[in-house]
Amino acid sequence: MKRILITAAALMILVPARIDAQGNAGELKLSVKEAQEYALMNNKIVLAARSDVQASKAALWETISAALPQVSASGSIMNNLKLMTTLLPGDFFGKPGEKVPVTFGSQFNSSGSIEASMLLFNAPLYIGIETTKLAQKLSEESLTKSELDTKESVASAYFLILVSEKSLELLNGNIENLNETLKSTRAMYQVGMAEATDVDQMVSNVTMVENSRSSLERTIELNYNLLRFQLGVPPATVITLTETLESLTAQVNVEALLSQEFDHTRNVDYRLVEGQEMISSLALRSQKASVLPTLAGFYNYGTNGMGDKLSDLRWFPNSVVGVQLSVPIFASGQRYAQIKKAQINLEKAKTTKEMVAEQLLIQEKQLRYNLVNANLQYQSQLQNIDVSKRVYTSVENKYRQGIASSLELTQANSQYLQAENNYVSALMNLLQTKIALDKLLNNL
Repeated sequence: MKRILITAAALMILVPARIDAQGNAGELKLSVKEAQEYALMNNKIVLAARSDVQASKAALWETISAALPQVSASGSIMNNLKLMTTLLPGDFFGKPGEKVPVTFGSQFNSSGSIEASMLLFNAPLYIGIETTKLAQKLSEESLTKSELDTKESVASAYFLILVSEKSLELLNGNIENLNETLKSTRAMYQVGMAEATDVDQMVSNVTMVENSRSSLERTIELNYNLLRFQLGVPPATVITLTETLESLTAQVNVEALLSQEFDHTRNVDYRLVEGQEMISSLALRSQKASVLPTLAGFYNYGTNGMGDKLSDLRWFPNSVVGVQLSVPIFASGQRYAQIKKAQINLEKAKTTKEMVAEQLLIQEKQLRYNLVNANLQYQSQLQNIDVSKRVYTSVENKYRQGIASSLELTQANSQYLQAENNYVSALMNLLQTKIALDKLLNNL
């Protein structure tokens, strides 16, 4: 709880936000780290996981309380509107051979008692306490996993926005160049240096790229909505990203990341299945312990009041102390079946743990390979976009001089656009593979 309060206080300092009259965040300016920390405090999935942790703590005390002394009190008061009558032999009353009706009891009866009890020995209950403690620990591990997943999702949404805005920037530059070329083509057509089909081709090129820009603008807004959802903020919240692709790619240290060792036993997914194995082991112990006797102690003190007037009752105290022993003897094979089932579940949990360990080791190798490959692709596409731009500029100059055709210019522009798309895709892939490996290595 202290860590949550400290994080909240830090967010108030680190995350600039403008709040409207309804208390909703009107504007947020966030870096990747700030967005991740903000999401940890507001994301609905994380909040639900945090509630599960609190519920598991309550469940632990609920289980422990069953092993602690229990005290209860009870009381009653009765008004016997018509006392019970019974027939007794007349010999008691000097009337041999007759049945004499006799009324027993008093008009009012009252009683009160208090009882204390405690389990002295119950093996399944003690194992249940261990199981509940472990379940609480697993709920905390689940919270950690939710936080890691949320950090990864926020970073991915952040990267998507930056990459989409970079693509939009490149498209706007391409449209500006195409419009200049279209203007030159129309001027060349007016002096007879170009044909009408050249003008139509350039108009078609501009329209195609403008349509791509419109589609990309809708995609950017969709990505912002995705980030808003991850942050847990209202749809109308204005989000400003304070980091750039250049600053993020400058932080990618492939060599340092590849040199970091991986311990799969520290991975949250492994810890979760390891906890499930321990719970299955405790479940087996609990089933085996069910054949043991249960011993409980109790003490009861009470008093009874009787009389024909409520104001004049005669009271008689009573008390009792004792122990109760319950020994299971025969259950028609039910306990044997339950123990067998628990053994099977334990073996299944062990197999799952081994499978997850193998998957994590394979995933580590694959993510390292993906990062190396993504970095090579990024460097390659970074060079390719420069080459494509020079080719396009060269063809554009030739076209204006009447040496190249409009078809050649269109092809050069298409290649340049493809190179830009490949570049932003490679950049996105590099950032995503880095964040995936960071998550696996517990770097988030």
